Amino acid sequence: MTTKHIIATATLATGVALAGIASPALAAPAFGPQGYGGITLGMSAKAAQATGKIVHKPGLDSPACSGWDLKAQRTGRDAVGLFISKKQGVAIIFAPKGAKTPQGIGIGSTNAQLKRAYANKLRTAASGFPYVAVPGNAKAHYYFLLRSGKIYEMGLALDKQDCAN
Repeated sequence: MTTKHIIATATLATGVALAGIASPALAAPAFGPQGYGGITLGMSAKAAQATGKIVHKPGLDSPACSGWDLKAQRTGRDAVGLFISKKQGVAIIFAPKGAKTPQGIGIGSTNAQLKRAYANKLRTAASGFPYVAVPGNAKAHYYFLLRSGKIYEMGLALDKQDCAN
């Protein structure tokens, strides 16, 4: 019997949910280290389309990359959920609201939480935003944009992506 079945059986028998025990089926997928929402960094456009989980946003393409959204988490008219590079495949995935890294960082996390989660590994890009190598993925990094001490945008990107600067 799995943990999920034990919890369901205990809940049915007692009529009370067990606090603090989450079913693995109910846990939200982590943002990283390899990807998010069934899309992985480096995945070709063809493979990503074959998942049925993305939709193209043709008005936001560039010569090197195409703009896409996750079907389950659409962005506004002038935004994308991810970029797919013609050379490298899925190059950047932007975190939707509610997504969190395995270290618990997401949109709305504070600068202090960010510093605690990534301790001495956090770096500052030339343009001023913090970034960190992704634990568990040597070819990627997370970047974070902050306003008033809170993260308002974050992304999971290939280190050598060619879609954004």
